[in-house]
Amino acid sequence: MSSLLERCAPVPVPASGRRHAWETGNLVWDVFYLVVFAAVLAVVLVGSPGSRVVAGVALGALLLWYLFVGRPLWTGGRAGPVRAVAYVVGVFVLFGAAQSQNPNVWFLAFAIAPQFFSFMGPRWAMGLGIAINFLAAGLVAYRYPSAAASAFAIAAAGGGFSLFYGAWVSRIIRQSAERAEIIDQLEATRAELAAAQHEAGRLAERQRLAADIHDTLAQGFTSILMLIQAAQADLEGSHPVAGRQLDLAARTARENLAEARALVADLAPAQLDGSTLPDALRRLSQAPGVDADFGLSGTPRPLPVAAEVVLLRVCQEALANVRKHAGAQSASVQLGYETSAVVLEVSDDGKGFDPDQVNGGYGLRGMRTRVAEAGGTLTVRSSPGTGTSVSAKVPA
Repeated sequence: MSSLLERCAPVPVPASGRRHAWETGNLVWDVFYLVVFAAVLAVVLVGSPGSRVVAGVALGALLLWYLFVGRPLWTGGRAGPVRAVAYVVGVFVLFGAAQSQNPNVWFLAFAIAPQFFSFMGPRWAMGLGIAINFLAAGLVAYRYPSAAASAFAIAAAGGGFSLFYGAWVSRIIRQSAERAEIIDQLEATRAELAAAQHEAGRLAERQRLAADIHDTLAQGFTSILMLIQAAQADLEGSHPVAGRQLDLAARTARENLAEARALVADLAPAQLDGSTLPDALRRLSQAPGVDADFGLSGTPRPLPVAAEVVLLRVCQEALANVRKHAGAQSASVQLGYETSAVVLEVSDDGKGFDPDQVNGGYGLRGMRTRVAEAGGTLTVRSSPGTGTSVSAKVPA
């Protein structure tokens, strides 16, 4: 049934508060219907006493049927399929009863026919408009056989009006749909343009940062590495302990230089190049000056590069804080693979701190930002004298 009716959906009131053109058009047709109805009722009431009672009662019922079934004014909505069918059937019955008593009721068909377009699809509405005119013509021909030819001629004219009105409404609906599609395309294009502008700005900022890193950090690490190598050449093995420390410093400088170059080249971090996330975190936990225990739970699986980078950076920053600030005797790095997420926890038994009192510094703020951009959460649990636990959870 609904496929036959193809009822038009209610149109929302625009944000400006003005009524939509379709809504105001319906109001105009409501007024038109009531004016024609009043004129027809007046003609019926001044007609012959024998017919005006039945015709008047039928017309009164038809008005109530319109107000309470066809157009529920208190809700401002349009009828559903069942209400639409009931209304059409009632209209034909009541109109036929009034028309059978007074042929002038036929004029009301010119106001009834446009109503069908509010309840039915265009084809059904046009068919019903033609049908109600030929119903009136048939009743006139039955009552006045000599007027049959003129009656059906008028019915044909009324049917033509229904076809014209139906074509006009269909064209308006089609044009509205086309314009709505164009508006959707414009909005999508605007969103794409905004995204492109945002991406262009992001790329420009990344290029600026890459240039700064290349000109400062990368060059600095290169200079440090050259100085260390020069110091190693001067020692020539005469101080084994110092030589080992210089070897560690040289390795650290090389790793950080590789990190700087990787950032400039927009690659994954150097620790992840050719290795898994657990291996990279294990190496970090065993780096000089940290020596944290590493634990793994769950089954490791490949993750998006962005998620691995976030977890690696969080681990780096957390271990750096342990080394610089915690004064810890021991630390641990735990990596857990869950069903829909991966959890990294870095904990220590150091002096701890009050997270609510930390205002400055980039460490915690940077970690929170990285994890949030990956769609995850960062939790910091600490208090003075009880150590610190940093837990990052990202979707996977």
